[in-house]
Amino acid sequence: MQPHKASSVTSLLLIFLHCLAAQVSSLDTLKQGDQLNISSQLVSAKRVFTLGFYTPRDTNNSYLAVWYTDGDGSYPPVWIGNRGKPIPQNTNPVLTIDTTGKLIITHGGGESIEVYSGQSGRNLSATVLDTGNFVVTEMSSNGSAGEILWQSFDHPTDTLLPGMKLGVNHRTGKNWTLSSWFDESDPAPGAFTLEWDPIARRLLVRRRGVIYWTSGEMKDYYLENFRIKEFQNIIPPDAYNWNYNFTNVTSEDENYFMYTLLIVPNITPDDRKVISGWKLDYLGDIRENDYHRPVIARPSLCYGYNIRMGCEPWEQLTCRNARQTFDFRSGDFTPGGAVDSIHDSNSSLSLSDCRDICWNDCQCVAYIHTDGCLYWRGENLGFEQSLDGSAVRKYVLITAPSGKGMKKHVMIILVVLSTIVLLILGMAFFIARKLKQGKRKEELQELLTLEGYTDDNGGGKNHDLRLFTYASIQSATRNFSSDYKLGQGGFGPVYKGKTAEGQAIAVKLLSRQSGQGLLEFKTELILISKLQHVNLVKLLGFCIHGDDKMIIYDYMHNKSLDFFLFSPSKREQLDWQKRFNIIEGTAQGLLYLHKYSRLKIIHRDLKPSNILLDENMNPKISDFGLARIFKQDISEANTNRRVGTYGYMAPEYAMQGIFSVKSDVYSFGVLIFEIVSGRKNNSFHEIEGPLSLVEYAWELWRKDSALELMDPTLRDSCVIDQLQRCIHIGLLCVENHAVDRPTIEDVILMLKNEMTNLPLPKSPAFITRNSVLEVVEKSMPEKLSANELSLSELGGR
Repeated sequence: MQPHKASSVTSLLLIFLHCLAAQVSSLDTLKQGDQLNISSQLVSAKRVFTLGFYTPRDTNNSYLAVWYTDGDGSYPPVWIGNRGKPIPQNTNPVLTIDTTGKLIITHGGGESIEVYSGQSGRNLSATVLDTGNFVVTEMSSNGSAGEILWQSFDHPTDTLLPGMKLGVNHRTGKNWTLSSWFDESDPAPGAFTLEWDPIARRLLVRRRGVIYWTSGEMKDYYLENFRIKEFQNIIPPDAYNWNYNFTNVTSEDENYFMYTLLIVPNITPDDRKVISGWKLDYLGDIRENDYHRPVIARPSLCYGYNIRMGCEPWEQLTCRNARQTFDFRSGDFTPGGAVDSIHDSNSSLSLSDCRDICWNDCQCVAYIHTDGCLYWRGENLGFEQSLDGSAVRKYVLITAPSGKGMKKHVMIILVVLSTIVLLILGMAFFIARKLKQGKRKEELQELLTLEGYTDDNGGGKNHDLRLFTYASIQSATRNFSSDYKLGQGGFGPVYKGKTAEGQAIAVKLLSRQSGQGLLEFKTELILISKLQHVNLVKLLGFCIHGDDKMIIYDYMHNKSLDFFLFSPSKREQLDWQKRFNIIEGTAQGLLYLHKYSRLKIIHRDLKPSNILLDENMNPKISDFGLARIFKQDISEANTNRRVGTYGYMAPEYAMQGIFSVKSDVYSFGVLIFEIVSGRKNNSFHEIEGPLSLVEYAWELWRKDSALELMDPTLRDSCVIDQLQRCIHIGLLCVENHAVDRPTIEDVILMLKNEMTNLPLPKSPAFITRNSVLEVVEKSMPEKLSANELSLSELGGR
């Protein structure tokens, strides 16, 4: 029983020591007097990074290093503290902060290695952070970390972590540059460096000082020659795949490049610790520290003649050409040719040095890196590849075939195919042109069959509409002079003019790209020619010239309502009485369209730019290109094609395509708010404030502060009760549900005080940032032509 008890005690002691060791290894800070040996480690607070002694594969050397804690051995170190001074593994290296304030590595094999030289009398500590930065700080009297005196981010090796800098500190003269390992097992500085060029704003990879590769100038946070998009488009960003965010800071003290990660916000860090770090490997390539991800840039493919993917050209030997490259193959040179093998035992030569020396020697045909460089030189050499891989693998110079014979056949095929394609395209163009000419004749003929038109020569019927000649329109507008241009509408420009008889006219030239075809053109012609009301614009005629279609109106000397309403210098000309008359007159015009014309008409694009003003400031509704005709017994309709102006569209129309006379009522309510306030509906851009004028009016109404909506220029002319009533009516017009909105006939009764007790408004149909707006955007067609979503700002006619 005694041996068994002794064994149990020993096991418990080992478990206790193991737990104690685990507790020590979980610490992230080395304090003065502590020691970190080859069997202990510092681990950052969230266990992202570990600092300890690292031994590269196939070596017996130790290095102070920082690496990813969760790595399975595939993640190399991101920082080496003694890269040029390897420590024999069996000499028991120890990291400590001595009494003089130095952070040093001592070992039994020679002189100590100084990582940081501090000042005696200071209480120092060294901590590995979750960013991968290893920092030395001065401890305050209460034991907390104070000022950073030294950090590994200021002494980068071959890896750039998020938040690290590449560039220069002008104040201290510190230059942040990456340098590659000498080879895959030796972290000593190698042949390649990664730098930031502050003048050209680009990253550079140099080999022995010669520029091999550049990232291209950083534009809009994008580096042209990075292969990032190549794999970002394959898999969308998540916890495993991310987007890089590039930053360039230029100041009096610093000029540097830095990158950070844009991680999907709903993926918490606990789901997976994100691994990132740009490693400049010993071949000169830039790759993610995670070897499971693709290479970011390939400077190793740059030979001097290659100018693709960021490679920088330089002067080449005449014996080399762009079809030559080195390929790593197993095999031997066949007998018969003169071949010499030469070994350069210079241990400071890296693999890239071997390639460079061989490339610049016209007789060199192969090389390997082994304790220096081994070259094969000769002429008329044949290479026999070993398919079983038994022969020594070497980098062999190969030349791709020129393909001149193939090029000849390809050229002949391309010429024949090009000729056939051109013939087909020519025939298709000819047929399309003939069809277009035929369609144009049909359209013109159909337009000329409209009831009630007369031409300039007196022909036609009923004399309701006049067909103007193109020459007469050119003469009236001085050949569409810019001096005669009144504005730019959703379907094209509008010009003023004067006929030969001296009549002032407005000419709306329908743009060929507007999308308004024969249907909309005929709609506007027929509608306006049939409509006769004091508050509707009068149509005089039309003109057809090739693909151009023009509508001619009575000219309104005061242009449109928005010309005055939204101009700081002209809005004072609109006192309250004039504004109220415009509100009432517009309502009368809508009443005629909705009820008293021969057909029920819905305008669908009521807004200030479509309300024209005559010489007495009387309103006239214009622009009927989007109007729809209803039979009197039809109350509403549905369409998949939304037209109108965003902000004036009723919610049921914007989201579901349902429109009725109540759609115009909603637009009229928005118009009332704009007339009362002198502000555009879409003039609200505050991040936390109201999104639209409708929302703003509702907020003021709820606070019993509706008068704050009033345009300050109305203060002296305003009739308060009348203005408040208009705001109240406006809120009733923009109700969320169409059934709750009044008819335009009811609106006129309310304006005339014939309905003394107005119903209380409900929550209006303003669009919020997070709810309705999202639905509206999803319901909109993906591609909108000009007439599917008119954003016109028409000056006047």
